[in-house]
Amino acid sequence: MSSGTPIVRQVSWLAVVPQLAAMSGAMFVAYLVGAPDPMVCGAAGYLIYSFGSRRLLTRSHRAGIRLVKRGQFAEASKRFQESLQFFERYPWIDRFRSFVLMSPSAVSYQEMALANIAFCYGQLGNGEQSRTYYKKCLERFPESGLATAALRMLDSVSTPAAS
Repeated sequence: MSSGTPIVRQVSWLAVVPQLAAMSGAMFVAYLVGAPDPMVCGAAGYLIYSFGSRRLLTRSHRAGIRLVKRGQFAEASKRFQESLQFFERYPWIDRFRSFVLMSPSAVSYQEMALANIAFCYGQLGNGEQSRTYYKKCLERFPESGLATAALRMLDSVSTPAAS
């Protein structure tokens, strides 16, 4: 079921390396403790940790994504604000997300939250708030291609074309 709402995912392939190492380590530990099938037990342990940590620590972010897919942008922006506040309180989780969350995302959760809040305001027709959050995103993450492209789009819409 496609909502028609664009969802962007950028993967850092370098961040996949710790995940492979963690899965291999879990398999090795399962082997050391004499598990009946170390590969299956290690992979299961890895998956439980991976999904569990993301489910627990990115609860607000995931709720925001679900709400965006349903078109409930006002509620979604609140969830993304909660996510932003959480990752501002615990920046080390975001910084080491490839280890803590087993997330290969190339984009930090703080950057995603700011861009998602801006997107929600844009969908609600509040262009100025949208622009403000995209600018905040660029101030904190100058390399944000998503925020740069969105601001260019907002500028092109608000600037009358030359005839």
